[in-house]
Amino acid sequence: MRDFVVYTLARIALFVAAYAVTVGVYALVTDDSAVPVLWPLLVAIVVSSIASVYLLRGLRERFVDVVQRRAAAASQRFEASRAKEDDPAGETADGKGLDHGVR
Repeated sequence: MRDFVVYTLARIALFVAAYAVTVGVYALVTDDSAVPVLWPLLVAIVVSSIASVYLLRGLRERFVDVVQRRAAAASQRFEASRAKEDDPAGETADGKGLDHGVR
C-alpha cells in the first residue's frame, strides 16, 4: 500500500509541477494576466504523462513487484483451496486426511 501511495503522490506532484511550468511559460510568452485553464491543463497532462514514464520508472517497477507478489500469493492460496475441495478422498496436499467428524 505504501508503494502505491508514494507512486500516486509522485504522479500528482509531477502533474502540479508541469501545470505550474506551463502556466508560467504561457504568462511570460503572452504577457497576459488572464491565463486560460483548459489548454495549460491539457498540456500539463501530456507532459506529466510522458515525463512519468522516464522519471518515475523506479517507483513504478517497485509498485509492480509488490502487486505481482501479492497476486502470486493469492493465486497459490486459491489453488490450494481448490485442490483441497477437488480431492475426492478428502486428503490434503500433504497426504493427511480431513477429519469431518464422521466415523
